[in-house]
Amino acid sequence: MKKVNNILTTSFFIFIAASVMFFISPVSAAPYGVGLYDAVVPYGGQTSLTISAANVAISVQAASGGQLSTSSNTVTVTSTDVKGYKLYLNALTSASLTGTLGTIPASANVTAAALATNTWGYNTDASTNFIGVTTTPTLITNFTGPASPSVGGSITTVTYGVKLDFSKPAGKYTTNILYTAVPQTT
Repeated sequence: MKKVNNILTTSFFIFIAASVMFFISPVSAAPYGVGLYDAVVPYGGQTSLTISAANVAISVQAASGGQLSTSSNTVTVTSTDVKGYKLYLNALTSASLTGTLGTIPASANVTAAALATNTWGYNTDASTNFIGVTTTPTLITNFTGPASPSVGGSITTVTYGVKLDFSKPAGKYTTNILYTAVPQTT
Protein backbone atom coordinates (compact mmCIF):
# COMPACT_ATOMS: atom_id res chain seq x y z
CA MET A 1 0.00 0.00 0.00
CA LYS A 2 1.50 3.29 -1.07
CA LYS A 3 0.70 6.41 0.96
CA VAL A 4 0.59 9.73 -0.83
CA ASN A 5 0.92 12.98 1.08
CA ASN A 6 -1.31 15.90 0.20
CA ILE A 7 0.64 19.12 0.45
CA LEU A 8 -0.29 22.77 0.19
CA THR A 9 1.92 25.74 0.88
CA THR A 10 0.75 29.13 1.97
CA SER A 11 2.67 32.32 2.40
CA PHE A 12 2.75 34.15 5.71
CA PHE A 13 2.91 37.90 5.32
CA ILE A 14 3.00 40.93 7.51
CA PHE A 15 1.16 43.81 5.81
CA ILE A 16 0.54 42.32 2.33
CA ALA A 17 -0.49 39.08 0.64
CA ALA A 18 0.67 37.29 -2.51
CA SER A 19 0.28 34.04 -4.44
CA VAL A 20 0.29 30.48 -3.14
CA MET A 21 1.57 27.16 -4.55
CA PHE A 22 -0.15 23.86 -3.90
CA PHE A 23 0.28 20.18 -4.67
CA ILE A 24 -2.57 17.72 -4.23
CA SER A 25 -2.12 14.06 -5.12
CA PRO A 26 -4.74 11.30 -5.23
CA VAL A 27 -4.67 8.54 -2.64
CA SER A 28 -5.47 4.92 -3.41
CA ALA A 29 -8.07 2.94 -1.49
CA ALA A 30 -6.85 0.65 1.27
CA PRO A 31 -6.32 -3.00 0.28
CA TYR A 32 -9.11 -5.49 0.96
CA GLY A 33 -9.41 -6.33 4.65
CA VAL A 34 -7.51 -3.23 5.86
CA GLY A 35 -10.42 -0.78 6.04
CA LEU A 36 -13.20 -0.52 8.62
CA TYR A 37 -16.43 -2.48 8.25
CA ASP A 38 -19.56 -0.46 7.45
CA ALA A 39 -17.77 2.89 7.04
CA VAL A 40 -19.81 5.22 4.86
CA VAL A 41 -17.17 6.15 2.29
CA PRO A 42 -17.00 5.51 -1.45
CA TYR A 43 -14.56 2.93 -2.77
CA GLY A 44 -11.43 4.51 -4.28
CA GLY A 45 -11.99 7.91 -2.70
CA GLN A 46 -9.36 10.62 -2.55
CA THR A 47 -7.94 12.78 0.20
CA SER A 48 -7.67 16.50 -0.49
CA LEU A 49 -6.39 19.50 1.41
CA THR A 50 -7.86 22.96 1.01
CA ILE A 51 -7.02 26.24 2.69
CA SER A 52 -9.68 28.90 2.94
CA ALA A 53 -7.29 31.86 2.75
CA ALA A 54 -4.15 31.31 0.71
CA ASN A 55 -2.23 34.03 2.53
CA VAL A 56 -2.30 35.33 6.05
CA ALA A 57 -1.88 39.08 6.44
CA ILE A 58 -1.32 40.65 9.83
CA SER A 59 -1.48 44.39 10.23
CA VAL A 60 0.91 45.12 13.08
CA GLN A 61 0.82 48.07 15.46
CA ALA A 62 4.12 48.15 17.36
CA ALA A 63 4.16 49.41 20.95
CA SER A 64 6.60 49.94 23.79
CA GLY A 65 7.14 46.57 25.44
CA GLY A 66 5.60 44.83 22.41
CA GLN A 67 2.12 44.59 20.95
CA LEU A 68 0.53 41.24 19.96
CA SER A 69 -1.20 41.11 16.56
CA THR A 70 -2.89 38.00 15.13
CA SER A 71 -4.58 36.59 12.06
CA SER A 72 -5.94 33.12 11.24
CA ASN A 73 -5.90 30.59 8.43
CA THR A 74 -8.46 27.81 8.09
CA VAL A 75 -7.26 24.42 6.84
CA THR A 76 -10.03 22.08 5.70
CA VAL A 77 -9.16 18.45 5.01
CA THR A 78 -11.64 16.20 3.26
CA SER A 79 -10.86 12.53 3.31
CA THR A 80 -12.57 9.21 2.74
CA ASP A 81 -9.77 7.35 4.50
CA VAL A 82 -11.60 5.52 7.28
CA LYS A 83 -8.53 5.63 9.55
CA GLY A 84 -8.27 9.45 9.32
CA TYR A 85 -5.30 11.70 8.68
CA LYS A 86 -2.53 13.66 10.37
CA LEU A 87 -1.98 17.34 9.57
CA TYR A 88 1.49 18.85 9.90
CA LEU A 89 2.75 22.45 9.73
CA ASN A 90 6.28 23.73 9.10
CA ALA A 91 8.13 26.68 7.60
CA LEU A 92 9.22 25.83 4.08
CA THR A 93 12.74 27.31 4.02
CA SER A 94 13.16 29.64 7.01
CA ALA A 95 11.34 29.90 10.32
CA SER A 96 12.13 33.61 10.50
CA LEU A 97 9.95 36.25 8.91
CA THR A 98 12.29 37.98 6.48
CA GLY A 99 12.03 41.59 5.32
CA THR A 100 14.25 43.99 3.42
CA LEU A 101 15.34 45.65 6.68
CA GLY A 102 15.77 42.59 8.90
CA THR A 103 14.12 39.48 10.30
CA ILE A 104 11.65 38.51 12.99
CA PRO A 105 12.66 35.13 14.44
CA ALA A 106 10.20 32.40 15.28
CA SER A 107 9.41 32.05 18.96
CA ALA A 108 11.58 29.65 20.98
CA ASN A 109 8.37 28.26 22.57
CA VAL A 110 8.13 24.48 22.14
CA THR A 111 4.82 24.45 24.00
CA ALA A 112 2.13 27.12 23.91
CA ALA A 113 3.17 30.20 25.90
CA ALA A 114 3.15 33.98 25.57
CA LEU A 115 5.33 35.34 22.77
CA ALA A 116 8.54 37.14 23.63
CA THR A 117 8.80 40.61 22.10
CA ASN A 118 9.94 40.62 18.45
CA THR A 119 9.02 36.98 17.78
CA TRP A 120 6.17 35.16 16.06
CA GLY A 121 4.40 31.80 16.29
CA TYR A 122 1.17 29.86 15.83
CA ASN A 123 -1.56 28.09 17.80
CA THR A 124 -4.63 26.00 17.05
CA ASP A 125 -6.74 27.02 20.05
CA ALA A 126 -7.23 30.77 19.32
CA SER A 127 -5.53 31.68 22.61
CA THR A 128 -2.84 34.28 23.21
CA ASN A 129 -0.23 31.54 23.69
CA PHE A 130 1.89 30.47 20.73
CA ILE A 131 4.40 27.84 19.62
CA GLY A 132 7.41 28.72 17.49
CA VAL A 133 7.37 27.54 13.90
CA THR A 134 10.25 25.33 12.78
CA THR A 135 11.37 23.92 9.44
CA THR A 136 10.62 20.42 10.76
CA PRO A 137 7.01 19.20 10.31
CA THR A 138 5.01 19.51 13.54
CA LEU A 139 1.79 17.56 14.10
CA ILE A 140 -1.10 20.01 14.61
CA THR A 141 -4.14 17.72 14.03
CA ASN A 142 -4.58 13.96 14.48
CA PHE A 143 -8.04 13.19 13.08
CA THR A 144 -9.55 9.70 13.28
CA GLY A 145 -12.26 8.46 10.94
CA PRO A 146 -13.38 9.78 7.60
CA ALA A 147 -13.59 13.56 7.14
CA SER A 148 -16.36 13.28 4.59
CA PRO A 149 -16.78 15.96 1.93
CA SER A 150 -20.56 15.65 2.44
CA VAL A 151 -20.21 17.16 5.93
CA GLY A 152 -17.58 19.74 4.96
CA GLY A 153 -14.51 17.77 6.02
CA SER A 154 -12.46 18.47 9.13
CA ILE A 155 -11.50 22.07 9.92
CA THR A 156 -8.37 23.22 11.75
CA THR A 157 -8.00 26.94 12.44
CA VAL A 158 -4.38 28.05 12.73
CA THR A 159 -3.83 31.44 14.36
CA TYR A 160 -0.54 33.22 13.73
CA GLY A 161 0.71 35.89 16.10
CA VAL A 162 3.54 38.38 16.07
CA LYS A 163 4.60 40.58 18.99
CA LEU A 164 6.61 43.67 18.04
CA ASP A 165 8.02 46.77 19.66
CA PHE A 166 9.42 49.90 18.00
CA SER A 167 12.90 48.39 17.45
CA LYS A 168 11.77 46.54 14.29
CA PRO A 169 11.61 48.74 11.20
CA ALA A 170 8.28 49.00 9.38
CA GLY A 171 8.00 46.93 6.22
CA LYS A 172 6.90 43.61 4.77
CA TYR A 173 8.15 40.45 6.50
CA THR A 174 7.38 37.05 4.96
CA THR A 175 7.91 33.32 5.13
CA ASN A 176 6.24 30.30 3.51
CA ILE A 177 4.29 27.81 5.60
CA LEU A 178 3.75 24.23 4.44
CA TYR A 179 0.68 22.21 5.51
CA THR A 180 0.89 18.45 4.89
CA ALA A 181 -2.04 16.03 5.28
CA VAL A 182 -1.01 12.38 5.59
CA PRO A 183 -3.79 9.77 5.22
CA GLN A 184 -3.76 7.00 7.80
CA THR A 185 -4.75 3.90 5.84
CA THR A 186 -3.27 1.30 8.17
